[in-house]
Amino acid sequence: MAACPQASEWVTSVRLTHPLYRGQRVALLTQHGKETVLAPVLELALDCRLDLVTGYDTDLLGTFSRDIPRAGTQLEAARQKARIGMQLSGLALGLASEGAFGPDPFSGMFPWNVEVLIFIDDHRAIEVVGVAQGHAKSAHLQTASWAEAEAFAQQTGFPEHHLLLRPDSEADPRIRKGIACWATLEAAFAWAREQSASGQIFIEIDGRAHANPTRMETIRRAAEDLANKLCSLCPACSSPGFWSVQCEPGLRCADCDAPTRETRAEVHGCLKCAHRETRARTDRQYAAPRHCDYCNP
Repeated sequence: MAACPQASEWVTSVRLTHPLYRGQRVALLTQHGKETVLAPVLELALDCRLDLVTGYDTDLLGTFSRDIPRAGTQLEAARQKARIGMQLSGLALGLASEGAFGPDPFSGMFPWNVEVLIFIDDHRAIEVVGVAQGHAKSAHLQTASWAEAEAFAQQTGFPEHHLLLRPDSEADPRIRKGIACWATLEAAFAWAREQSASGQIFIEIDGRAHANPTRMETIRRAAEDLANKLCSLCPACSSPGFWSVQCEPGLRCADCDAPTRETRAEVHGCLKCAHRETRARTDRQYAAPRHCDYCNP
């Protein structure tokens, strides 16, 4: 698959020097087009080949539209997808992702998207997880007015970001998905209004990856995070995934030189052996006084 420009620029700095996965096939179970952003990053970084696995409806494991609830945690759902893909393909390497939407962790006022991407290597009996998060396109509206629905669609980036509709409320099991053009939206709105006992229509942004470019970009960044970890080999046993497992506070204040709660160093650890290394942060030498309990009690 052709690499996107962002992936090409990024991957030159992380290309794996020990070709652990060169030429190997990795099962990827998805029905929502995630291969378009995962393959350019991971195939370049690892020199592997992602094999798209089909024949299984991943919506059975949970949907953003809530008609099928997700069982377990986000990571467990990603692991289950990867395992299903490995079983269907017969491959010992598997890859899958799972997303979640919620309020942002800073103010709690804005929609937020967290993407988890798991790489399972049964040859080495390890799992490596990549994560990315950021602002999301996730919004809804309940209305009886086509003019309001039209304005909502324009404000939320339709038709690039697809919409779905229900009669009456978000709990209604009747649903129209895959709305990606104005004619389809208008027809779905008319359908929902006919079906609605209250005259209200519930509209929301589709959270599926192929229907939500903002989310797809977050998945791409999760792939970069995963590739960085897979390209980081343990100095002791050469297993991939040698990465930060703990942060040590104590970065000194720029004004008074007292230790603060800001991270001073990170402990990197291996997924296979007991090897650990403490690495001092290199991006800055001192903490801002606003983070100092002495200068800013």
